[in-house]
Order: sequence, then C-alpha cells, then structure tokens
Amino acid sequence: MSNNGNTVLGILAGTAVGAVLGILFAPDKGSVTRQRIADEAEAQKERLASSAVDLKDRVVSSVGAQKQTLDEQVESIVSNASYKAEDVITTLEAKLKDLKEKNKKFQKNSVNV
Repeated sequence: MSNNGNTVLGILAGTAVGAVLGILFAPDKGSVTRQRIADEAEAQKERLASSAVDLKDRVVSSVGAQKQTLDEQVESIVSNASYKAEDVITTLEAKLKDLKEKNKKFQKNSVNV
C-alpha cells in the first residue's frame, strides 16, 4: 500500500516538475508563463486530491476485507476450541466413570477383607 502511494506521489511530482520546466523554457511573456504555472499547479492539485481520495478508498476497502478475514479466523479458532473442549469434557467424564467403578470395586474389596 505504501508503494502505491509513493508511486502516485512520484508520478505527480515528476509531472508537475516537467510541466513547470516546459513552461519556463517556452518563449512566452512572463505574465503568460506565470498564468500557465498557476493553471498547471491547480490542475496538479486537483489530480492529487483525486488520487488521494482513490488511495483512501482502496485503503478503506483493504482494511475492511482484512477485518472480515480476521473476524472469520477468530470465529474459526473459537469454534475449534469449543469442539476441543467438548472432546476433553467427554474424555474426562469417561475417566471419571472408570474411576467410580474402580472405587466401587475397591470399597467392596475393603468391606470383604
């Protein structure tokens, strides 16, 4: 994203410098040259504003898409954790059942001794 902004800025700056140099070396009156420079500066300002709006829109769109992707990843992680927790609970319940059965056998053997 930074490269796109720098590229646009570089192109606009190069265009502005080229236009100003072209106007300065043209054989016109000073007042005409100054007016051309002012007109070109205004045109560059409008192009830069348009490029800035376009860049902002692309950044907003990209951030929105990345946020959605992040939300989906978080939801997937939470879902996976929920399934894993359920598996752990099921395993622990089975172990508890086994321990209760062993405890009953132990108690029966203690009473018989």
